[in-house]
Amino acid sequence: MERFQTVNGPAAPLLRRDVDTDVIIRIERLTGLPREELGQYAFEVWRGPDFVLDRAPFVGAPILIAGANFGCGSSREAAVWALQGLGLRVVIAPSFGEIFMSNCFQNGVLPVVLTEEKVADLAEQAQGGAAVTADLDACVVKAPDGTALAFSVDPVRREMLLEGADELSLTLRRQDAIRQWQTDDALRRPWVYIGSRSAN
Repeated sequence: MERFQTVNGPAAPLLRRDVDTDVIIRIERLTGLPREELGQYAFEVWRGPDFVLDRAPFVGAPILIAGANFGCGSSREAAVWALQGLGLRVVIAPSFGEIFMSNCFQNGVLPVVLTEEKVADLAEQAQGGAAVTADLDACVVKAPDGTALAFSVDPVRREMLLEGADELSLTLRRQDAIRQWQTDDALRRPWVYIGSRSAN
């Protein structure tokens, strides 16, 4: 997974509520297409010259400003892959579908939760293509007018994105501590380990 620290660029405003994963990528596109080709089919029911992500300056924009409950619906990891295929690294919204949000973190996309008022103001400022910055190190979104909008991220998920690591690789980095805990636990509770291999 690519490391994430700061993303800067145009932020496409798409302030529709309840955009579900079936709108982001249709289920029939998930049979026979490799992951790297899904981007061309993202939002396909809306695509065309009037769709924000098909208009300059938002073609290839790295940031999407979305409406509430973005990514609701079925648990479709490919929805995140499709967004990545469009070049998106950040989605800013008042709220997200829970599973979609988790899939974002697992795939190197930063979901940022801001209030509806802040999202609307940011979208207004960004509609002409002025650059927006998402800084995960500082946990702020910088609006075109210079306003710093603070957001919060679960510390483990933040670490995953900053280091370009998934949950398994983060766990494997703690192997020495895990082994030491097992050794200590075997001394505290030897009955747990009867019939199993030594904790060492």
